[in-house]
Amino acid sequence: MQKAIFLDRDGVINVEKDYTYKIEEFEFIDGLFPSLQYLQKLGYKLFIITNQSGIARGYYSIDDFNTLTSWMQEEFAKNSIEISQIEFCPHGPNDDCLCRKPKTGMIDNILKNHEIDLTKSWLIGDKNADIQCAKNANIKNSIQVKSGHKFDEKASFADFVCDSIKDIKNIINE
Repeated sequence: MQKAIFLDRDGVINVEKDYTYKIEEFEFIDGLFPSLQYLQKLGYKLFIITNQSGIARGYYSIDDFNTLTSWMQEEFAKNSIEISQIEFCPHGPNDDCLCRKPKTGMIDNILKNHEIDLTKSWLIGDKNADIQCAKNANIKNSIQVKSGHKFDEKASFADFVCDSIKDIKNIINE
């Protein structure tokens, strides 16, 4: 059984800019690459799970999302980072889907392809819905980062709160 890190995209991997889908608007969070390299060295498999309601809202297409995702994967590869699987939810908040966080459909899809020990895994997100998704999926550990959407730290359900993914070494060190 493999331990894993489940990463939200907007606000965790890239700077939150509301409905990012263009490569020229995509900006990686400072310290992301060294942090993900560090997690890989600790033996974690990396996964991305991202709500993309901009697709349902008509702001961009699945093809636009896939183009950006392919480019992002190339940037990860250039930095010796392997993302094992990327799952996205193209639905809006009012759609009755199984994949939109805090529901667990994206994680369920990953678990079909990978044997993951959720008790040794982490979910890193910037919204309460991300953290609730971790709880709903029985992922033992969660981190809410302040590099994305604003939230009340005292109201967070996360096990840890930090400024951004660059602070990960202070939390995950096994």
